[in-house]
Amino acid sequence: MGQVATISGGSVPRPRRGIDMNVIADSVQLKGTVRAFSDEVFAQTEQGMRRIAAQVAGAFGATAEITFTRNYPPTINDHTQTELALRAMKQVCGSDRVRTDAPLTMAAEDFAYMLRVKPGCYAFLGNGSGDHRAPDHGGGPCILHSTSYDFNDDLIATGASYWVRLVESYLAPG
Repeated sequence: MGQVATISGGSVPRPRRGIDMNVIADSVQLKGTVRAFSDEVFAQTEQGMRRIAAQVAGAFGATAEITFTRNYPPTINDHTQTELALRAMKQVCGSDRVRTDAPLTMAAEDFAYMLRVKPGCYAFLGNGSGDHRAPDHGGGPCILHSTSYDFNDDLIATGASYWVRLVESYLAPG
């Protein structure tokens, strides 16, 4: 999945109001992000972007230059470790409070690098509906990377209990 985050183009002096609306910029820059669920799809996406940009630009007698920086690899959980994490969370919170049907997420995470070396599971601890926040701190659920994000301190005990249970399960004999 990719998305364009910014588009910027040239500008010209405005001798008369509105005159710059029909002036074509010498260059335009698009910046964005690409995320994928596998390295193969990541590579296909880069190749496709390069091909499409070159062909569209070429159709207009222009050129396109792409700088494709892979900041984070896909975050891919290990199946066995995910099952272990799910069992621990269900023991701490109860099966009815653990979501296994949530949509996949394309997290751009440092943890993805760790998962390349050591099997593991990247999971979320739900932060609630946002009822714990002060009224002037934004409404609705606490979504990461939001200006109204406020961690629900009441979940610290739940998170700590999960980690203890996970370690106990991992170290248990047999």
